[in-house]
Amino acid sequence: MRDWLVGVMPSLRLRLVIVFALVALSAAVAASGIAYWLTRDAVLTRAQTAALDDFRKTLGDHAGTLPPRPTCEQLQDAAVAMSRSTQNYEVLLIDRQRDGQRCAVTSSGAFSLDDVPPKLQRAVGERRKSSGEGKGAAYHLYWQRVAQGDTPYLLSGATVIGDGPTGYMRKSLEPERDDLTSLAWSLAIATGLALIGSVLLAQAAASTVLRPVQRLGEAARRLGEGKLDTRLKVSGTDELADLSRTFNATAAALEERVADLSAREQASRRFVADMSHELRTPLTAISAVTEVLEDEQENLDPMIEPAVQLVISETRRLNDLVENLMEVTRFDAGTARLVLDNVDVADQVTACIDARAWLDAVELDAERGIIARLDPRRLDVILANLIGNALKHGGSPVRVSVRTEECPEAHAETAEPGTGKLVIEVSDNGPGIPEEVLPHVFDRFYKASASRPRSEGSGLGLSIALENAHIHGGEITARNSPEGGAVFTLELPQDPSRLAAAADEEGDDR
Repeated sequence: MRDWLVGVMPSLRLRLVIVFALVALSAAVAASGIAYWLTRDAVLTRAQTAALDDFRKTLGDHAGTLPPRPTCEQLQDAAVAMSRSTQNYEVLLIDRQRDGQRCAVTSSGAFSLDDVPPKLQRAVGERRKSSGEGKGAAYHLYWQRVAQGDTPYLLSGATVIGDGPTGYMRKSLEPERDDLTSLAWSLAIATGLALIGSVLLAQAAASTVLRPVQRLGEAARRLGEGKLDTRLKVSGTDELADLSRTFNATAAALEERVADLSAREQASRRFVADMSHELRTPLTAISAVTEVLEDEQENLDPMIEPAVQLVISETRRLNDLVENLMEVTRFDAGTARLVLDNVDVADQVTACIDARAWLDAVELDAERGIIARLDPRRLDVILANLIGNALKHGGSPVRVSVRTEECPEAHAETAEPGTGKLVIEVSDNGPGIPEEVLPHVFDRFYKASASRPRSEGSGLGLSIALENAHIHGGEITARNSPEGGAVFTLELPQDPSRLAAAADEEGDDR
């Protein structure tokens, strides 16, 4: 799940741009919304106040001066006169006639009592009842904003006190609506421009912030590739500059530490190589003496025969150890080279077994004619170590099987085109390898038990076998079989010519 989230997460640059854009958009929308509503309230309040004040004045000037029970003609003249106001509203006047009938006249045929909301009519009617009868022109205005069709209107009504006429005014708020629509579009355009500007600024800011981070990442990659002299150019006093200084200090300390470790490792390798070479001369003399002792073993005193036998066996063991140490130093120094030749694998395995008198203890499952281009000596070393280890710890019979497979991608770069891979499995019938030991079976001088510090082997056999597999571009793995026993699997490309050529070129460069 975590890997999936990492995979779908956008880059840091994109996230910074998105955050900047969202912040700018939120701020712009909030500011535009507040500005729009404040402006809308101011525009409508101003238009409403101007229209109501004017209607109040014209209602007092015209309807308030009408005689009691004016005629419809008088009401019509008053309505037309009132509608001539600069506020451009329509007027509706309603009053009872002398004959008791109601007269309703309007300055415009499009405005009638049906256009007045019932709520406004009730408010004006209640005002008439509460005012009582009497003389005068005192009145109270009631107003309401409504939408009729697609047009917004301001409606207002009042009754002239003294049982005078009731007047209604309807003013169109369409000009104000158009002005507010234009304002909304302007604010939307301004918001869009602010968003674009914020994205551009965020991109510039992200580039400014991320450029040092990118340089730091590139420097870290170079450091991981082994270029320990990598340093960053530091300028400024901000947090990124402090981070760069910390990186430089860490890289310098790491370079110094690695140089010290490399020097110690080189000295250790030189010591092992020198010691191995120095030991060969006395070992040659000792080996010659032990060969003589072995030839004369039957003529020796029986009391000293066990001691002579011990000297002979330990001399051979010491000689093997020195040879293994010299082989290890060649691998560590990078001077080991492949000497490739076409090898019949079945014949090579048979020769390895026969040379060590293991024919009765090993079962071979290999078809003749499997040809691989390998280093015969190094293949013999691998087989001898794997089979010998199986016989020592698993007992006979040891099964060795040989087969070929398609070359996987892991070996594609080291193998010649059109070739496969060689797979050799060495299995035994022993107790297997403890799970905690499996990861360390190829480690140098590894002992599975601290109570057995000394063994017949040098502790280098499996590690040397693995190094010989690696120099071919192959691999050795160890596992436990479900049926019991340990299984070592050797995988080699059938033709590692490319790897050998690359190693030779690298050696020439050195």
